[in-house]
Amino acid sequence: MTQDAAARGPAGPARSGAGSRMLAPLALAQFICSFAGSNMNVMINDISQDLDTTVQGVQVAITLFLLVMAALMIPGGKATDRFGRKRCFLAGLTVYGIGAILSAASPGLGVLILGNSILEGVGTALLIPPVYILTTLLFTDLTSRARAFGVIMAAGGVGAAAGPLIGGLITSAISWRAAFVFQALVIALIIALSRKIDDPLPPDPTRPFDVRGAVLSAGGLVLIVMGILAADNDLWLMAGLIAAGVLVLAWFVHWIRAEERAGKEPLLSTSLFRNRTSNLGLVTQNAQWLLLMGTSFTVATYLQVVRGYDAVQTGVIFTAATLGLLVSSLAAERLAKLLSQRTLIIAGFALAVAGIAVLLALVAGTPGPWAFAPGLLLIGLGLGVMLTPSVNLVQSAFPEDRQGEISGLSRSVSNLGSSFGTAIAGTILVANLSQHAYAAAMATLALAALVGLVTATRLPRAAAAGPPGPAGPPGPTADPPGAGDPGRR
Repeated sequence: MTQDAAARGPAGPARSGAGSRMLAPLALAQFICSFAGSNMNVMINDISQDLDTTVQGVQVAITLFLLVMAALMIPGGKATDRFGRKRCFLAGLTVYGIGAILSAASPGLGVLILGNSILEGVGTALLIPPVYILTTLLFTDLTSRARAFGVIMAAGGVGAAAGPLIGGLITSAISWRAAFVFQALVIALIIALSRKIDDPLPPDPTRPFDVRGAVLSAGGLVLIVMGILAADNDLWLMAGLIAAGVLVLAWFVHWIRAEERAGKEPLLSTSLFRNRTSNLGLVTQNAQWLLLMGTSFTVATYLQVVRGYDAVQTGVIFTAATLGLLVSSLAAERLAKLLSQRTLIIAGFALAVAGIAVLLALVAGTPGPWAFAPGLLLIGLGLGVMLTPSVNLVQSAFPEDRQGEISGLSRSVSNLGSSFGTAIAGTILVANLSQHAYAAAMATLALAALVGLVTATRLPRAAAAGPPGPAGPPGPTADPPGAGDPGRR
């Protein structure tokens, strides 16, 4: 435990009570950011017609929003140590709100990308790491942390799953622009509720910030995802961008190792990757969000462009996924007492794979819209079962003074999965909008779910025997003694 942590006294009801008062704004923040990632899926036709653009143009805006979040989440998490968690949270909310208002008034695709993809993406990268850091710091006992993460992950999952329904209702009743006004109003509410937030750790203005590392990590991720988006236009451009992205990320790894050897603090410590349980948990997080956002974009686009459904009809069909995710998320705490986290993650991926199989089988043989419901329900149930355990495994594997780094890495990996899901499945679908392209996109998502399933089976049984305990000193499954930067332990 750090000296600051010791000075605050033992974790107990006081800290848990303080955390309970701020759980509402934290959960709402996760909800609105997840909502923003999926609600545009049902506005594809409306936006493309109003702004005189194409389905590909709207896909680029959606994917760039997710990509900006992923690329800046690690620097965003690191910034919390230097500037403070509450200050970063409020700054992120402000930038996000400005982006939402700009998006609502956008006269063309370029301004929409600036407001939604850039400003909302930057705002999210600033405000989301504090959500997970503060939750880990404030809820230190086994039961309260499981409940808090359950509420926050349920809010995020429901935001992503219900985004199409809420967005569809607002778009049909008013316009797609009103959906961004709705986001701005929720942001204003969160800022008002955030007055109750009490940052348990003071900011450290002397903490260094690795600017070059931030540029390299963000640049590498951007190049890789842009390469995937270019697949339907130019395969050589795709290969070139992906290769350049890999080289930049390799340069980033070389840079942070050199910084550590020189005794400096890089953007991301390599010791974070010496924890086997955390590494496997990060892979499952990436696969989960790839599956969630990829399914949302693929099914929504197919329903609107191929089947000709409007925004409300598309959103109503997604109610099945929202219901499944909400039910299983709310049961997360009870399930965690009965089953290990490893078992829950395995079960979640198995349900998701089954859901995709049912989705493909029923949609191919049934023209009606309700053929989508059983498969979406199973996918929603699977995602709700496994989202919280994956986050718990990763966050609880490190002590308090590493939460800024691991939170940024964890959220970056999850959002990178979201951008991969929209980019990969969307590129396959948009390249040839048809029944066969839909099946190919969903089959690709099923493959990603199978990768997640295999990864989950490799999680250590001992490390996942139950809900996580406090994020204290490294245990048997965490970093070995002396790993990483000794001065920060």
